[in-house]
Amino acid sequence: MASMTGEKWGGCLCGAVRFRAAQVKTEFGGCHCKMCQRWTGGPLLAASVPADAIEWSGAEAVGIYQSSDWAERAFCTRCGSGLWYRVTTRPDTDYEVLLGLFDDPGGMRMTSEIFIDAKPGAYAFTGEHRRETGAEVQARYDLKRAEST
Repeated sequence: MASMTGEKWGGCLCGAVRFRAAQVKTEFGGCHCKMCQRWTGGPLLAASVPADAIEWSGAEAVGIYQSSDWAERAFCTRCGSGLWYRVTTRPDTDYEVLLGLFDDPGGMRMTSEIFIDAKPGAYAFTGEHRRETGAEVQARYDLKRAEST
């Protein structure tokens, strides 16, 4: 079980969307699927926050894109900052909040990378942490179609 930090705050580039989060896991992960690459311009780096432990302000500036049959991605409609990735097929799933949104991501460490087989050769993260291929992720979550396309 991941350890948790105290409260953390953050927001988008323009400040129209802000959040206050409790129970932020001290661990974050990276995703290299093609959707995340296209959405972020590189790997998605995000920390899990339980749905009942985060409060968002600026809802009028939040846009939501249903990116697959099971998940959504949210963004600020004013500045374009990515906000979260979230599985929509299960109730009360965590928000995967983009790491760059946190005012202070201090004390957090990378513990996993997924879709490692879709990672471009131009970069690599160092350190010991779990690395899973797209097929391994799909099998673990019983996904019907690949998000790597």
